[in-house]
Parts: sequence; C-alpha cells; structure tokens
Amino acid sequence: MSDTITLTPREQYKFDIICKVIDKKIKVGYAAKLLGLLPRQIRRMRIAVKNEGKSAVVHKLKGSLGNHRIDPLLKAKALKTINEKYADFKPGFASEKMHDNDQIDVHPQTARRWMIEGKIWKSRKQKHSDYHSWRPRKEYFGELEQFDGSYHLWFENRFTDKNGIPLEVCLLASIDDATGKITKAKFAANEGIHAVFTFWKEYVISIGKALAIYLDKFSTYKINHKAAVDNQELITQFQRATKQIGIKLITAHSAQAKGRIERLFLTLQDRLIKEMRLAKINTPEEGNKFLQEVFLPKFNAKFAVVPAKKGDVHRKLLAQDKKNINRIFSVQSERTVRNDFTIQFKNFWYQLTEVQPVTIRPKEKLLVEEWLNGTIHFSFREKYLTYIVLPEKPKKVKINPPLITTHKLNWKPPPDHPWKLTFKKLS
Repeated sequence: MSDTITLTPREQYKFDIICKVIDKKIKVGYAAKLLGLLPRQIRRMRIAVKNEGKSAVVHKLKGSLGNHRIDPLLKAKALKTINEKYADFKPGFASEKMHDNDQIDVHPQTARRWMIEGKIWKSRKQKHSDYHSWRPRKEYFGELEQFDGSYHLWFENRFTDKNGIPLEVCLLASIDDATGKITKAKFAANEGIHAVFTFWKEYVISIGKALAIYLDKFSTYKINHKAAVDNQELITQFQRATKQIGIKLITAHSAQAKGRIERLFLTLQDRLIKEMRLAKINTPEEGNKFLQEVFLPKFNAKFAVVPAKKGDVHRKLLAQDKKNINRIFSVQSERTVRNDFTIQFKNFWYQLTEVQPVTIRPKEKLLVEEWLNGTIHFSFREKYLTYIVLPEKPKKVKINPPLITTHKLNWKPPPDHPWKLTFKKLS
C-alpha cells in the first residue's frame, strides 16, 4: 500500500511512535506503555512498518463490510413492514409485533436506528423533570391496588355515535402495587358510581378483597368531562362500601402520588390502542373480551415483576359479605316516610303495602338502595319493605291508623289469645 494513505489521528500517532522506535529515539518498552500494547506487539509492528509503511498501522478490515452486518434485504423487508403496518408504533413495540406477527426478528435498537434513517421515527431528547423520590413497592400481592379511570379515544375512529363522531370511552383499571400486574381492566361509559361499583363487585367476587385501594381524592378533569356523572357522590359512596366490606380506602392528593396507575394509562394509550387496531376490535364489548382473554395475560407476563415477598393477601368473601354483596355495592340514600306511607324517590312515588316485616310509622327515616341491576329496595332496621309503584303523585288524605304492622289491621285475636284467657279467669 502506498505511503500516501490518509491516516486517522489515532493511526498517525501510532505510526509516529513506531517510527521513533525504528530510529532508536525511544525504547520498545516505553512505546508499549504509550500505546497500551505489549512489547512483542511493538516489535512485530516495527517490522511491519519497515516493510509496508503507513498501511501497517491500519486495521486490515478497514473499509470492508463487517462479518456481522445485517442482510440489506432484511432491512428493506423490515422497513416496508413498518411503513405498512406499524408506522405510528414506537421502535420497541414495532420490533415486538414484527416478531409476533411477521416472523421478522430485529433488535429494538436496530429497528430504532432504521426508523430514524427512514424518517419514520424522530429521536427525542431526554426530558429533565423535577426531582421526585420513589416510594418502595408494597411487599405482598393484594396489599395495595391503585385504581383510576381514563377517558380516551380507545377505539380511534372505529366506535362512533349516530353522526359518525368518534366516541371517548372510559377505561377503568387497577394495578397491583407489589407486582405491577393489571389485576382488572374494563371499558365503561363513564367513571360514575354504577360503573365503579360494578368494577369492584366483580373484582371482590373473582379475586377477593385487597387490603387497600388507592385512588383520586379530587377528580377535577373528570367532573368537567362531558361523559362524567356522579363524581361528587363517588368518594362518599365508595368510602361507605369499602368500609362495609372491609377494604381500606386511601385517597391521593396528587396524580404523582399514584404514579404507577398514571404511567400505566400512558402505556395503554400506546400499546392497547394499537393492539386492538391490529385485532380489529371496534366496540367496548369486544374490547372487554379482548382485554380479558388476550391482552391482560400477555401484558402481565411481559411487564409484571416478582413481589418482595411471596403470598397473596387478598381475602376471600365471608358468608355475610356474599349475602349482603348487592346491598354493599348499591347507591344508598335516605328518605322519609310520608303520612300516607308513600315515599318519593327520583320523581317516582312508592306506596308501602299494608303488611310489612317490621313496624313502621310516618316520619320514619329509611334507607333507599339502588342495586346495580336497576331495582329499588327500601330498608328499615335491616329489613326490606314491600311496596308498589304508583302511577302518579298521591293526593293528600288523612290516613288512619298511623302505623303499618306485621299483620293486617282488622286482625282479631283467636279464642285462645292470652288476653281472652285472662279475662275469662277473672270473670
């Protein structure tokens, strides 16, 4: 090779040191220290420079293709697949889906580099945020469940109203603090009382009672959301229900306090949306089935971690819990019995029947329970009262006598009644 070859600064430095060894200006051991090589390597290099000149200090594979280079056809196939199917996917997710669906194995970092070269992905600078100290995870599975809801266009433009406008749907989800496992997720119309109660009723029946639930104290953006309902009552009703069933409720004062569930929704808004697009899931009903059967098992297998201590501290429902499950997860409010033994509730009028399991008088306070199946139940002293629904508002009339008992009011005592027996003996 000609001595006119252009050397890099590192190669030029090495060449100058070897020339000084050849000219006996420095010794072999000193040159070895300067270049970080062994003396025998310096001696071999000295001979090579004498015979070949500058080319002796240049690596023999310089300018040639690497032995571990990736086949250009594979790169072209991967980029074509990404453009056609995964153009808006992150590099790691695109690499994962190509492996699962297209039998194309590309390392995520390689996919990232190719996507940047092909202007499919834009490299982003790392953001520097304020300092936040990390709270250690809980030790046991079921010790703490972080819970929240997220309104989003989960089905993109595939789920619309009658005018063709895409609809936002609320995804309710709980994530275990110790393992990072999504314990339950469900699409609902909103994050109101009925949706949340349905979620947790199904949870405790299928999984058990967690020791504690961590959720928002304030839901400012949800109250303002057009699909949100009942948010003002949610915490009060949920506190009562969790207390009755024996679950501790912890309310967060900021989104950062329950960062695990907040970060989960960011991940789901990327991964879940695209997974449902690929699977052609178009409605919340299909989405709930997809979550249960496909997405959650796969997601948890990939991202869940081993808890600090083995064991599941979810508690099974007691017999009393099972008996009162509909009562516990019901929307409860108080009403007063009117003089005519009618009750007004949500623009409907209900007439208590003559015979009841417990004696009740006008002006008594009773509990109205709205069960999740839509039925109304009136509870007084742990007994459910019987009633009929009136077609219209009752007219004001004087009702006599002023109570309802456990038997008909025209009831006559039998001949062997104690009062009669006592009367006969005295006479």
